[in-house]
Amino acid sequence: MNDTSAKSKFLKTIYRTAFILSLIGVFAFIIDFGYEQSSTIQRALNAFYLIILFIGIGATLTRYFAEHIKRSRQVVLFDYASIAVTIYIIAIHFLGQEAHRHLDFLYNDNWIKVAILLTFIREFAEQKVSYKKSALNPAQLFIVSFLGIIVLGAFLLMLPNATYEGISFLDALFTSTSAVCVTGLIVVDTGSYFTAFGQNIIVFLIQLGGLGILTFASYFSYFFKGVSSFENQVMLSDMNNSKKIGEVFSTLKRILAITFSIEIVGAFLIFLSLKAKVLPELGDRIAFSIFHSVSAFCNAGFSTLSNGIYDINYRYNYGLQLTLIALFVFGGLGFPIVINVLRYLKYKIIKPLLDRDHEIVYKPWLLSLSSRITLITTSSLLLIGTVLVYINEYSNTLAEHNGFGKVVTALFGAATPRTAGFNTVDMNQLHFSTLMLIFLLMWVGASPASTGGGIKTSTFAIATLNFFSLAKGKTRIEVYRREIAEISVRRAFAIISLSLVVIGFAVIAISSFDSQKTLLSIAFECFSAYSTVGLSLGITSSLSAASKGVIIAVMFIGRVSMLTLMIALFRKVKQQAYRYPTEEILIN
Repeated sequence: MNDTSAKSKFLKTIYRTAFILSLIGVFAFIIDFGYEQSSTIQRALNAFYLIILFIGIGATLTRYFAEHIKRSRQVVLFDYASIAVTIYIIAIHFLGQEAHRHLDFLYNDNWIKVAILLTFIREFAEQKVSYKKSALNPAQLFIVSFLGIIVLGAFLLMLPNATYEGISFLDALFTSTSAVCVTGLIVVDTGSYFTAFGQNIIVFLIQLGGLGILTFASYFSYFFKGVSSFENQVMLSDMNNSKKIGEVFSTLKRILAITFSIEIVGAFLIFLSLKAKVLPELGDRIAFSIFHSVSAFCNAGFSTLSNGIYDINYRYNYGLQLTLIALFVFGGLGFPIVINVLRYLKYKIIKPLLDRDHEIVYKPWLLSLSSRITLITTSSLLLIGTVLVYINEYSNTLAEHNGFGKVVTALFGAATPRTAGFNTVDMNQLHFSTLMLIFLLMWVGASPASTGGGIKTSTFAIATLNFFSLAKGKTRIEVYRREIAEISVRRAFAIISLSLVVIGFAVIAISSFDSQKTLLSIAFECFSAYSTVGLSLGITSSLSAASKGVIIAVMFIGRVSMLTLMIALFRKVKQQAYRYPTEEILIN
């Protein structure tokens, strides 16, 4: 027993040491990137990195040979591939570039940092992380995770090498909040103010904010261990809208697979649409494609171009615009809807083609009511918005485009207020009627469980259906031979009311702090911030510090939702066994 206990303690010490050192290593290479290092300090850091890598390799091999823990094939492949790459990178740095001319691109200090990151992911995934409801409920955990990313992002953006001229904490916090909340409002120009390192931080924050850090952390943990506690699964099912607890991690897997697949395809299509004359360097075209693909799919609206897609070199690039539209429409549909639609298409199209000799088993309601409502509402808003923008702006902002260009630009103008935030026209030149349409589209926003904001399409659809039900004298909302649950109706109207309260108070506050700004521009800014859109009439950078603080708060509330904040703050009341007498209240 003593020998077993001593061995167990020794192994735990190795694993704990490997994890702590890998965590320190991640912070070390962030500092390494963020600050200019002398040659002496750089050599010391590289030596420290090598120590971490050796210990990480030792810890991984120990799990296989000392504990004989069974792993899935995927984990084994990841472990051995990462160890092989790490050892080769170490060997190159020890033996020199000349000894490995065929892979000399690996002779770069940045690859050491990649190896450190792989080690950290491996060790982090082995840690026992338990989400206990007694400590934080799902709403509180969701809010805390976003706050943590925002604050960390602000400090990262303040690193000397992240900007060319330095940045204040308030502006760094604003930029970080805008990136994590996938909004796109900016106080400094992304392309000219931030270095390549700073832009990489921003796109990293956008990706984390779009999917949520807990999605990544939970999936990596499950990927390596293959198991998860029941309490963790309950917590994550609440946060990811999974109907069945057993499907939590398969849902997370699909979310990550869909996200990265669409972003990779999007980046490839963007790359094909770019002209070599505009971006001569191959590396610049690749970086541009990746940044805008992630930004578009996550509905962030960040661009490395000073004038956005309205830039003279890109405003007539209709292939690029159509790709961006597809990206932020897919991102704005919501992962449950996309997964449900893919399942429906597989049943309706793929299975009949593959199994022609077999009779297809009929499955009713494969396309859920939520998916039908979301798809119809999204399509209707997109179609109506495009037609109205086309009519309103035909002789105005669309005048410089040809026939096909007018349609694409009008479609872009209708799709981008749905929390995407890119612009292909001068926002200040739009007709007042078009701006009012954009207000509505921004307020409605994207769909539930998506990377976008707003009150959501399902909320808008329920409110609209309720109008018709009341007009017909019905006491319940019925659609497609289904009755919408009362809790959904109550939640929808709570979201609508709270959104108007938050936006209203924000408009009053900014009007007080920046009284010289017009009401139209202030209201536009507040609607854009709450719905995490990112469109602006050009007042963001000139706002006072207090007004920037208001916009930061509104962006955060818009991303996590006011209802989630209230759920986090108020203690949940248990269901009571009694009911009071019902009375009607005078409404009109």
